[in-house]
Amino acid sequence: MLLLGAVRIFEPVNGYQIRRELTSWQVDRWANVNPGSIYGGLATLARQGHLLRHDLVDGGREVSVYELTDSGREELDRLVAAGLQAVELYDRSAFMVAFSLLPSVMTTEQARRSLVVRRVALEQTMAEFAEIKMRSEAVPPHVVRSALLWYDVTVAELAWLREVIDDLAAGRFPTADTDWGWLPPPDDPGWQMNADRERYRSMLGR
Repeated sequence: MLLLGAVRIFEPVNGYQIRRELTSWQVDRWANVNPGSIYGGLATLARQGHLLRHDLVDGGREVSVYELTDSGREELDRLVAAGLQAVELYDRSAFMVAFSLLPSVMTTEQARRSLVVRRVALEQTMAEFAEIKMRSEAVPPHVVRSALLWYDVTVAELAWLREVIDDLAAGRFPTADTDWGWLPPPDDPGWQMNADRERYRSMLGR
């Protein structure tokens, strides 16, 4: 999901740029992605038909440039929706990846629908935790205390999620069909990536 999403944001884009960008996101710390595996991941996605690879000569050097295929876009859309909707209390990495890609991949209505599904699932999870609290005498005290930690984390996430849904409804949250009203600072590498993208498009006859 992360590799497909990064390509979608910057396409056409070369592998080095994807690796540099994702490394700046510190994906090794929160998304279980080893920066050294990014090139291999791009090659695998190309073999699977989700990415189209162009081998170009740019400034005298050979460079592999990637774009999403139609199947890659469909797979990315599916993965982002699933990542937003599924509640995994003990590993939120899929949700964090999906949420980081949401503004570039989803419309406001698509995002709202997926996050409402997540809100309902979190509310159900809180009800299940309440059952554990009611049966606290039937389980060891440390298990109850552990459950209370996850309960508090879920309460905090649910409050946060309701605010995000409100922001979407009010047009305060950027999505693929809205104007972000934000630009990166002048020294952000994204500006060079955008210039490279336009050059790659020209080289590909776009």
